[in-house]
Amino acid sequence: MPHPSDSRKFLTLPAVQPGGDVSPAALLCALVALADEILALRSNPFPIHRRSAREAIRQVGAILEFLADVRGRGSALPASAAVGFSELHVALQKLRHLLQDCARPGARLWVLMRSELVSNEFQMLVRSISTALDVLPLASIDAAPELKELVRLVREQAWRATVGTEPADAMAMRSMWSILGQFKNGIAPNRIDLRWILDHLRIRSWNYCSEEIAFLEELFLASLDDDDDKEEAALLGSLMAFMVYCRVVLFDAVDDEKSSEKQSKARAKAVSHVNLDHLRCPISLELMTDPVTIATGQTYDRASISKWLKSGCLTCPVTGEKLANNSLVPNSAIRNLMEQFCHETKVPIPEPNGKPKRDLTRTATPLSAAAAGATRMVAAFLVHKLAVGTNQEKNKAAHEIRKLSKSNIFNRACLVEAGSVPWLLYHFSSSDPSIQDNAVAALMSLSKHPSGGKAIVEAGGLGLIVDVIRVALRVEAQQNAAAILFYLSSDEVYRTEIGRMAEAIPTLVELLREGTYRGRKNAIVTLYGLLPCPDNLRKILAAGAIPALTSILSSDRADLVNDAVAVLAKIAEGHDGTTAILKSSAVPHLVAFLRSSTSRSGRENCVSALLSLCNNGGAKVVSLLEQIPVLMPSLYTLVTEGSPQAGKKARSLLNHIHHLHDQEDLIMMGIIDPQ
Repeated sequence: MPHPSDSRKFLTLPAVQPGGDVSPAALLCALVALADEILALRSNPFPIHRRSAREAIRQVGAILEFLADVRGRGSALPASAAVGFSELHVALQKLRHLLQDCARPGARLWVLMRSELVSNEFQMLVRSISTALDVLPLASIDAAPELKELVRLVREQAWRATVGTEPADAMAMRSMWSILGQFKNGIAPNRIDLRWILDHLRIRSWNYCSEEIAFLEELFLASLDDDDDKEEAALLGSLMAFMVYCRVVLFDAVDDEKSSEKQSKARAKAVSHVNLDHLRCPISLELMTDPVTIATGQTYDRASISKWLKSGCLTCPVTGEKLANNSLVPNSAIRNLMEQFCHETKVPIPEPNGKPKRDLTRTATPLSAAAAGATRMVAAFLVHKLAVGTNQEKNKAAHEIRKLSKSNIFNRACLVEAGSVPWLLYHFSSSDPSIQDNAVAALMSLSKHPSGGKAIVEAGGLGLIVDVIRVALRVEAQQNAAAILFYLSSDEVYRTEIGRMAEAIPTLVELLREGTYRGRKNAIVTLYGLLPCPDNLRKILAAGAIPALTSILSSDRADLVNDAVAVLAKIAEGHDGTTAILKSSAVPHLVAFLRSSTSRSGRENCVSALLSLCNNGGAKVVSLLEQIPVLMPSLYTLVTEGSPQAGKKARSLLNHIHHLHDQEDLIMMGIIDPQ
């Protein structure tokens, strides 16, 4: 099961065996560096397996004193020391992994529930350290006598040590199983019991809960890919639901909202000083989508450096240094900076190479009765707060629904079933910008679920959605409201209902003219979704959509232009649409787009639009196109290089133009009379 932030599986302890030709001196230097890394972990709280972790770090500290003294003396080491140093190096590699996992933010609950495995690993590693020290030829190594004695003492203590799950951890684990059983039976657990578990894990804020949920979710989704991990996936789903329940019920405020504006301004200031070259991978020269740092401190894109290492290259591509290890450490600072840069400069954030998109269909059904029970209780609790809570509670409830419904189908179903839709619609008219924003964003996610769309329409929510597009307190709410109409427009009945509202289509066209980038994007795709209804087409034309779409054809945002061309192609399929387009200045812009665009779908939509204009507009349109010299080369290029469908349409359009040429030649020769 993949670790969320690197390629190593969580709570698995791989280690590289030093080669037989590595000198004792080189091993000594590597051991000192490795021990330093382990000692750096001692500042972590280790809420679970605290005693085992502290004892292991203490032993490594004592060993480091000995190793540093040996290295400082600079005396020659006996060849026989290589065996003990090699075994110690392997044991410390594994111990470092185990301690990192125990200290990892977000992993506390999972480490608790895997206490038996963790305890066994600590026990084996302590014994491995003892064995490695036992084979060291201490008598032949130049070191202070008291440090040699310290090593002997560590060896004996390690061998005698018995490591097991600590009593408090065992009690917390038993309490967890009891609470999961209550969720399974539809019983709300005692809040005192919940608090005790969270206090034991040192989870004391909304943010800490969210961190745990994010970690468990990554493990859960990864486990679904492994048929042998179904039982583990069910447990992960249950634990995730437990943490969601705790976050929703126990914490009164979302403690990440107050600082978000300051953080956003600070990130924007940092981005203004960024050199784009620093965000590019030194190997691929592309923006790093998954930056990782190697042993030399250099950062690369994971896909590129992984390919480099797999090819047998064991040096740093930039510095040429030999790598002490093949570890790839995620560089979240560079990743965050890259994402902020893309956001500020309106550059689409590239997806990591080879990273599959999340399949939400796998979240449609819970894998355990405990997860289902907890989720239904959460939904009921949130709807109650939306209905009768204080403004702060209403805002938090809407924010929680927004998060829970974003990427989980079962969560959406439970929230709709609990009656959240009417109350979210009610808060569309809130005078509090945060409440309105969270309510609209939450409903946008719920509208993706069939029962959510039905609940919106049955509650008379279409008018409220259009009102928010017109007079939202924040631009984000306006954009998300337009997105709700887009999701509803996929249903034949709902797109008809939207079109029947007098203000709906004119409001969308106005957003198309005056909105932000995302607002215009949502307006375009919503209008496209409404077009299959004939009545809607007439209203879209009457609202002035053609001039608005034509103006977008001059935009520098390629995705907006592609979407506008797709809408124009759809409109051009009918005679009314053709007439409206020909009355505008769209045709020269379409030809210019066909010549300059690199988008295969965009060029196909463009030639579709031009072909429909010819089919519906007749010889006058063909004559108009004939007078644009750059069109013919673009059509020939599309015939030879475009998709089969685009090539076929380009040939049809060429036939129209050639036919007109032939007719003109025959008229000039007097063979036929001009019409």
